[in-house]
Parts: sequence; C-alpha cells; structure tokens
Amino acid sequence: MRGVPPTLSYSHSSSFITTVSRPHRRFRPTVVHSQLHKCQSLEEHYQRKAKKYWDSFYKRHQNKFFKDRHYLEKDWGHYFSDKPKVVLEVGCGAGNTIFPLVAAYPKLYFHACDISPQAIELVKSHAEFRQDRVNAFVCNVIDDNLSENINPSSVDVVTLIFMLSAVSPKKMSLILQNIKSVLKPNGYVLLRDYAVGDFAQVKLQDRNQMIGDNFYVRGDGTCSFYFSEDFLSTLFLEAGFNTIDISVYCKQIKNRSRDITMDRRWIRAIFNKFNSNAPDSALS
Repeated sequence: MRGVPPTLSYSHSSSFITTVSRPHRRFRPTVVHSQLHKCQSLEEHYQRKAKKYWDSFYKRHQNKFFKDRHYLEKDWGHYFSDKPKVVLEVGCGAGNTIFPLVAAYPKLYFHACDISPQAIELVKSHAEFRQDRVNAFVCNVIDDNLSENINPSSVDVVTLIFMLSAVSPKKMSLILQNIKSVLKPNGYVLLRDYAVGDFAQVKLQDRNQMIGDNFYVRGDGTCSFYFSEDFLSTLFLEAGFNTIDISVYCKQIKNRSRDITMDRRWIRAIFNKFNSNAPDSALS
C-alpha cells in the first residue's frame, strides 16, 4: 500500500548519504495497561475507516508519492522469469510494483487489488496498463474473498510490498488464509515491509501515536505495523506456510541539511505452502 509515511518522505538529493547501518539497539515499545482499552478502540476505528483513509491518500498524492520498485527485479527476479506465470499483487497502490515487472517480464500476468478505489483507478489510467496483462480490482482482503475475482489455486507468486503492515496484526491471519486459497500448491509469497526499530517507528512512538503493540497510526489516518523476524515467521507458520528466507535489511540515511540521521529497517521474506519444495536458487 505504501512504502514511507508522508511525514517522513525525503527526496534523494545530494545532501543524503546512504550506508549500511551498524546493528540497531533493541526497540521494545509497549502499551501501558491504563491505555490498553483506548488503544483497542482506536485500532478498531482506524481499521474500519481504512478504505476512507487510503482513498484520501491516493486522491491527495495520486501516483506521485512512490518511486517504481525496480529493486524487486534484482532481489527476486528468478521468481518471475523463465516461463509464463500468474502474479497477485495485494495492496497494489498506484502500480509501482506492477508496471516495472510487467515491462521486465513479458510472460507475466498480474492480478492487482487494493482496498482503495482511487488506487485502482490510478492503475487503470496508467499509460502502460493493458487489460490482457493486468486484472485490477477493488478488494478488502480481510473481508472479501479473492476467489471471487481469481480462480482458486491459480497464482504462482503473491507479492506483499509494504501492505501487511497497514492492517491490524489481529487481522493478518485472515489475509494469509485468503491468499492461500488462490495460491498454487508450489506457489510463493514475497514480502517486504517495515521492521521493528525503524526510524519511522521511533518517530511515531515519540509522538505517542501507538494504538497497539508495534502498531501505530500516522497523521493521515493510515496505519503501520513493525515486524520482527520471530513475529512474521510465526504468523506465516500458523497460517500454513514454510519460511524459505527471512532477514532484516538496515540502511543509515543522513540528511546533512537538517542534521538528521535515520536508521531505516526493512524486513524481507519468502514463504511457500507446506509440503511444497523450494528451488535451490531460492535458498542461495
């Protein structure tokens, strides 16, 4: 759904230096007992209103907020190449994952869904949108069955790029079961998202915007969860997936003009269903 919160969006100018960061100190924010009921109410409110907030986000930013994610070709190219494949992008936004992959891999067919009707309109109005390559539709993957738009067990690869973090951790298992219904027995889930201790989490914590354990609301009403490796691998294990690979990627970004150093932390992972065999290349 998104990559970096609006309040923390920075252009890549000459004033930035990026380096691999040193190991980050352990970050363990908690919700105090007296705030628990309030946080639960806020969490429920923002999840009920998620469609409204994400629609407002895309009406405001259109397709200008995110850069196209060409790095996916480098990280996961072998999952898309060689032969015709069907890919499902959940939380497709304005198409920043879809269109670079469509251009790079002519044998791919994409299903693309998002909770925001405005996001789907942006995908369909994209200059490179073709109905014979992309099936774009509105879907709340917590409540709506993907099988109403996609044949069961027909998808080779599911991509979750900064999407799962946008929903309450209480609802994540529902999304995984929904995805599982359309994924082939030997299919894969490729995930990239926020990791615990990320600079954005620290800022939200400082602003007292926590609404659950590692779960926060931004100023525009959209939400963000921050994953640990243990939490994410356990979540997928309980949903019936093997963990093929999981790691946290760290980058230190320095803004010299504002004298700010940002320790950015993202989690990357590959999963597949139980009883399916991963190719050797997936483990390298």
